[in-house]
Amino acid sequence: MKTAVVTGGASGIGRAVAQRLGADGYNVATLDISPSDSDVAYVADVTDRAAVDAALAAVREKFGPVTILVNAAGVEGYKRFTNLTFEAWMKVIDVNLNGVFHCTQAVLPDMIEAGWGRIVNISSSSTHSGQPFMAHYVAAKSAVNGLTKVLALEYGPHGITVNAVPPGFIDTPMLRKAESRNLLGGTVEDHIQRTPVRRAGRPEDIAAACAFLISEEAGYITGQILGVNGGRNT
Repeated sequence: MKTAVVTGGASGIGRAVAQRLGADGYNVATLDISPSDSDVAYVADVTDRAAVDAALAAVREKFGPVTILVNAAGVEGYKRFTNLTFEAWMKVIDVNLNGVFHCTQAVLPDMIEAGWGRIVNISSSSTHSGQPFMAHYVAAKSAVNGLTKVLALEYGPHGITVNAVPPGFIDTPMLRKAESRNLLGGTVEDHIQRTPVRRAGRPEDIAAACAFLISEEAGYITGQILGVNGGRNT
């Protein structure tokens, strides 16, 4: 049985991905800075390489090598660019980009040894459209898309696929928090009316895309950016 690690697995998209992969029959462990109700959950800050390595060592001791990684841990930020401090910039970059670096680099040896691996990076549809007041977030997630393409080229010969899923307008606690702060440019319902499929996305929609990219059937798909956004970005 293959072992999957999902970062940011305590809530939102990460939680839905972990639940889906568990239902699909994988051994699943989550890493999150917050406690999780997942069956196998480790509290770890993805920006702390020592903490990531310790959590992954515990996963390997329980389940064996890690050959599936979904990088879903993330943090948003809203600030006009000229008011953005470098510290705030780096905090968002650190979680959304450097966290992907640490976790991916830490599991790649397992995948190389196995001659098989699946990495799915959760980026953002804002990398297509931009988003006012989120320069640090959009920059980090755009870098994740670029990193995805590089890793796909480097590790395809080892039987490892690397893809990204940029969600668009998914109903998560992060989205509702932004709505409550009037940062969406309208209400959730307003945005639903501007979405071609006329609904908000669900975390389960992203989980389904991840499950496909992880499957054997998707073995010839790598280096791709699979938008799941209800037609908002085409």
